Amino acid sequence: MNTDLLVDVLKRAVARGATAADGFLAEDSHFTASVRLGELETVTHARDQRLSLRVFAGRASAAASTSDVSRASIERLVDEATMLAKITAEDPCAGLPDPGELIACVPDLDLEDASGGEPTPEEKIEIARRCEAAALESDPRVTNSEGAEYFDRRTRYAYATSHGFAEGYRTTSFGISVSPVATRNGEMQRDYWYSTARKRSGVEDPAAVGRTAAHRAVRRLGARKIKTVEVPVIFDAETAASLVRSVASAASGPSLYRRASFLLDRLGTTIAAPGVTIVDDALIRGGLGSRPFDGEGLAARRTVLVRDGVLESYLLDTYSARKLGMKSTHHAARDGSGVAVSTSNLMLLAGTAKPADLIASVKSGFYVTELIGFGVNGVTGDYSRGAVGLWIENGQLAYPVEEVTVAGNLSEMFAAIEGVGDDLVLRDRTASPTLKIGRMVVAGN
Repeated sequence: MNTDLLVDVLKRAVARGATAADGFLAEDSHFTASVRLGELETVTHARDQRLSLRVFAGRASAAASTSDVSRASIERLVDEATMLAKITAEDPCAGLPDPGELIACVPDLDLEDASGGEPTPEEKIEIARRCEAAALESDPRVTNSEGAEYFDRRTRYAYATSHGFAEGYRTTSFGISVSPVATRNGEMQRDYWYSTARKRSGVEDPAAVGRTAAHRAVRRLGARKIKTVEVPVIFDAETAASLVRSVASAASGPSLYRRASFLLDRLGTTIAAPGVTIVDDALIRGGLGSRPFDGEGLAARRTVLVRDGVLESYLLDTYSARKLGMKSTHHAARDGSGVAVSTSNLMLLAGTAKPADLIASVKSGFYVTELIGFGVNGVTGDYSRGAVGLWIENGQLAYPVEEVTVAGNLSEMFAAIEGVGDDLVLRDRTASPTLKIGRMVVAGN
């Protein structure tokens, strides 16, 4: 790892009068190929570096970042950041974590594919073609495509502080996706599917991804509009994950100290049904969100956010923890030049219900397969998003539905969870099983 560069940067900051400083360096190499109807559309192969620096002058701080790591650029960056820190107002909560809290031994979380045998660019393009071809061939109603994409990425991270800490780690990720279009009697419907993994061997077979995407597109044909009703709503695993993400956002330090969260002062109280446990686990081997340490060098760990419906922890970096009079939960992330709060592998743990049984338990209701727009109010928890899915009649998926809005309040929605599926799969950094919510407004005509 190129920690030497960071160490030199921090030494220069101290020499210019900084009382403390830290830096985060990401070196990234990524390849992307997209095809449409079998024809190559774009190929991108890029390498870049991003260095973010924080400089402290007592309790005053300044942050800066650059993608130009030439000597002249870095010297200018350090000098400007140090100067800004000296003229910035002090903040009693600013400052690095205590050096004794930094990670002592970096674990190997199996985040890098070291198997070798790198495919040629032509072979990578062919993977995208195979994915799209499988979608087009799986059903005669799939007549068009918005394209398929293959990507791979290799990243090296390094973090160092002026206290003498310097560590790093490497990651890889691979993925494919496709968006087929189904048609019938002049109607067109699109959908998509994808697969991502840390190891190349962990990515699903391209043909299987294509067939799943085609099935999802075809089942949307004949979509109807409905009148506004209040009924049970089932979120499939993909859409349920977005609900979990909204809770994590409300539980993050910056939202809390700005008093812009419906979870303010709710620690230790019941915020969800008893069957709901939400965990953020950065130590899952090979996890897409796993990391050995956070953006401030604190050891990554498993945090229980919600246990059996009770809010057990917030998500905090060092600054937000100090603002709230609490301890960091090791959730710092480098976001541009500053520090943000982010999750790692965030998941609502699986229940025991089969998704089919959850559907069968509904006499009349809505099964959500896609959410549209950003209608979540973090302050109040009010929730309203465009949705696409299937109507449930007498425990069966009866017909597709479009142009509706699902509305409620996140606090009430999580309290009204009546069923948690057994179908949790860590397909992304945030995951959930299928969820059944007792009642929501489904607004149509």
